[in-house]
Amino acid sequence: MKKLICFCLTLFLLSNMPVCAVSTSAKAAAVINGDTGEVIYAQNADERLPMASTTKIMTALLLCENADLNEEITVTADMLRVEGSSMGLLAGDRVSYHDLLYGMMLASGNDAANVTAIAIAGSIPKFAELMNKKAEELGLKDTHFVTPSGLDSEGHYTTAKELALLAAYALKNEAFAKAAASESAVLNYGNPPYRRSLTNHNKMLKLFEGAVGVKTGFTKKSGRCLVSAARRDGKLAVAVTLNDPDDWNDHTNLLKFGLDSIKQTEYSPKISCYNIPVIGSAEEHIEVFIEPYTVNTLETENISCSVNLPKFVYAPIAKGDILGSVEYKMGDEVIGRVELTALRNISAFSEKPSFSEELKKNIKYILMSI
Repeated sequence: MKKLICFCLTLFLLSNMPVCAVSTSAKAAAVINGDTGEVIYAQNADERLPMASTTKIMTALLLCENADLNEEITVTADMLRVEGSSMGLLAGDRVSYHDLLYGMMLASGNDAANVTAIAIAGSIPKFAELMNKKAEELGLKDTHFVTPSGLDSEGHYTTAKELALLAAYALKNEAFAKAAASESAVLNYGNPPYRRSLTNHNKMLKLFEGAVGVKTGFTKKSGRCLVSAARRDGKLAVAVTLNDPDDWNDHTNLLKFGLDSIKQTEYSPKISCYNIPVIGSAEEHIEVFIEPYTVNTLETENISCSVNLPKFVYAPIAKGDILGSVEYKMGDEVIGRVELTALRNISAFSEKPSFSEELKKNIKYILMSI
């Protein structure tokens, strides 16, 4: 009888212990809400570790922000002084920044990363300065770059959480996001240029429905590194594992857990309709309506919005003209911005109003603006 009681008590205690719904084989891992940066899952997520070719997320982002994708450059022998994975560049090749971007994101070309760095900044150390400056701007305090490719180097590290935050930021760049989500690409480079086909090393694009990237990586020191992201039902989850021998399976579970954890709710401001005075028209005002905003978050208690509208506007106004904006925040972080537009046309006076009428109306709006 005592044994039965002890057994039942053990089952009761186990059933009431908190159990994490997901785990990994990684040395460090993180899952974040890609829209807000909220941490959904963390496993040694703040530990500084090498990140191999996931480094190229930063290199590719800086390419997208600092180069014309259509511009072509000539590859020099000095640019190719790097070992490891390659997109097949040779000295004398003509290649566009567009193709360098895809060479990095799909083939994980160390040659593409080196060429990009030297072409943009003049040298690897100067490009590393740009990388670290961007990391600082993004508030990544435990991230430091030495190489554009991710080859092992003293002082080259990040954390699972900060790498996830970097990836989420990079995915907001349209050119970067398009490359990261591409399963394959047909490029044109060489001397003279000729057509090449590249296939993305990131198997998650095929393994997980809704996957939109991001980047693989491996060195003996770092182990297998993977950054993945997926969108479903308007929600975005970003997962990172560092030194993970079972990353494909782990990311399948991490992305599902992340997407299931994000709540999708509508946030409505206290005032949803504003009347903006109009100068130079027979119309007294124009209405601006604020629609409910869909928020993807783990919690909604800390959400606020600020409405930015002028105190008056001048006619004529065309339907669709931008009149202002509303900004949504979670704490101090901006999580969304929506432009407020005119829903109808307002014409200017067909005939100039009398001096007294115009003066009276203008005085009214000037007093409102004081």
